[in-house]
Amino acid sequence: MAGLAAHLGISPDQARKQLLQQDKAHRVAASLPGPLKSQLAGQWFDASTGKLTVAVTTKAAAAAARNAGAEPKLVSRSRSELAGLKSSVRSLVGKGVPGVYGWGADVQANVITVDVNTSASTPATEGFLTKLAKLGDGVRVVKTDSQPHQQGGTLHTGDPWWPGTESNCSVGFNATDASGAKQLLTAGHCTNDVNQPAYGQSGQLNKLGTSNVGGTHSVNALEGDMGVVAITEPNWTQTAAVNTWGQPAITVSGQQEAMVGDTVCHSGNTSHWKCGTVKYTHKDVTYGSLVIGDLTWTTACSLGGDSGGGWLVGDKATGLHDGGPSQCVDNPSDDDMSIFQPVGEALQKWNLTLVTGGGGGDTQAPTAPGNPRSTTTTANSVSLAWDASTDNVGVTGYDVYNGSTLATSVAGTSATVSGLSADTSYTFTIKAKDAAGNVSPASGAVAARTQPGGGSDDEPPTTPGNPRSTGATSSTVTLAWDASVDNIAVSGYDVLNGATVVTSVAGTATTATVTGLTADTAYSFSIQAKDAAGNKSKPTVAVNVRTQPGSGGGRTFTNGTDYPILDYQYVYSPVTSNVTGNAATTVTLAITIRHSCSEDLGISLFDPNGKAYPVKYSGGSGCTPWSGPKTFTVPGVSSPAGGTWRLRVTDYGPGDTGTLDTWSITL
Repeated sequence: MAGLAAHLGISPDQARKQLLQQDKAHRVAASLPGPLKSQLAGQWFDASTGKLTVAVTTKAAAAAARNAGAEPKLVSRSRSELAGLKSSVRSLVGKGVPGVYGWGADVQANVITVDVNTSASTPATEGFLTKLAKLGDGVRVVKTDSQPHQQGGTLHTGDPWWPGTESNCSVGFNATDASGAKQLLTAGHCTNDVNQPAYGQSGQLNKLGTSNVGGTHSVNALEGDMGVVAITEPNWTQTAAVNTWGQPAITVSGQQEAMVGDTVCHSGNTSHWKCGTVKYTHKDVTYGSLVIGDLTWTTACSLGGDSGGGWLVGDKATGLHDGGPSQCVDNPSDDDMSIFQPVGEALQKWNLTLVTGGGGGDTQAPTAPGNPRSTTTTANSVSLAWDASTDNVGVTGYDVYNGSTLATSVAGTSATVSGLSADTSYTFTIKAKDAAGNVSPASGAVAARTQPGGGSDDEPPTTPGNPRSTGATSSTVTLAWDASVDNIAVSGYDVLNGATVVTSVAGTATTATVTGLTADTAYSFSIQAKDAAGNKSKPTVAVNVRTQPGSGGGRTFTNGTDYPILDYQYVYSPVTSNVTGNAATTVTLAITIRHSCSEDLGISLFDPNGKAYPVKYSGGSGCTPWSGPKTFTVPGVSSPAGGTWRLRVTDYGPGDTGTLDTWSITL
């Protein structure tokens, strides 16, 4: 804590508070409803407010974000628009433009930034900038006079190690493979040689093991910058402790993907322990002719020899050091940023498990909130208050439950649960939580009854927006829509088949599944919002959908939209599931693609929490056409079944194009 505080120029108490706020922001981000997540144009931790901020394009999405505990920011460009602009930039860059070294989304500014090193510019660069200007004000050029580079210079995270006779790199994180064998995660550009001896001391002394075993354990290309060293020598032991170079001890407790605004720190052999703030995520970088995608850029200092070292959010592993500046500066611009590869992708690619600390963290739960009580009620809301819980470290917030359902989460000792029905009895409980994820026992129950509806509210909600089908089986259809707004509150939605209500959902839910349908049959559904006073919106336009033939079951969801697959670019295709419970440990994918070179394609599945699962790796000799459906099984899935699942298809090769026709997931 003291080291982080020193680097940020704040007190240890302020640093601790910021880390607690950061942790809460990540929990809020993970708990956002799937339909809302699919509408976000970006998200970040705002240190000035201590909250998660999300970029949305509609007022309805902004209202949903507030209900979920996030601060909304209305922006003009959606995530798909930003992705399209980024793809256009990458197409213009092609195989490289002199001086151009990075491009990606600045989610806080809602633009794509393109970094240009003016000292390396040529007339070709000016031509590129002329073409870039035609993309409009959604693309912003950042001009600098230098640029980052992949560092190389002269078993705790941050310790040095030596690849063969080369200069040292740094240890990222200790891990184990599926058989329990010891592995070391580090940078791909440190492990590019096949079956290279790895040493713990310069001069080829104290052998660790073998780097890039079989040539299949290192990547330094568009897919990322990550590699593995197999620790084969018996005199080496693994630890979750981080080398903090004289700063207070840190033990790796798990893994967390960083978001914009997070404070992160890294350990490396040259710069030692340095901290800063995340400015960009999923931003590409080019080192000459080498393009690496989806990296995280930060303001932290780094130097040659730090390559491969571990980056952390608090005590959670988040990245492997990729590159940075030649010297550390205050208030760095883009050319002085330090860059890392998200560690989660490496863990997934090689099916590795982090070595984490045992018994050294905070395992003590807060006390139960005291004296829970109802303070006010209306026809559609209940306001609650309670006495603060205590904790050995610190309480970070409270969850309020309506029966067994989480109704809202707050940081303080009062909350209002809205969207309730008039003249109805409810029972609430409250649980406290801390930054380590420990949860208190429930408070005593609070019984409250909403007021009668009365006749004063005669204003109906607005019509739900963007009604759509997100999945169909032989007997079910899943629907989604954008939230309505009301002068008081929307209490729920009715789904109509013609003029008949076939199902209803309460509160802020914006998805529903219609069951008991006939296979291979066309249906027409609409959605109508309602409030506690009985006012109803106009129905939406009809959603026409046909159930699948046969007996496909109720846990298969499909996206049939065509997505073009272009050279050195990737596409995301989403499907939204409304089933309950957990997904199967092994899920099944059916993917139909038309593409001239299957070997160029890499495919990953992302669950509703954002965790990535490898489906197919790129590589292999020759080019085999892919012109029809293929089935894949994805093992080791650990996720709720409900929410938005995304398939990412990346083309890692030149000279071919194709289309993702359709895909389905069986949960």
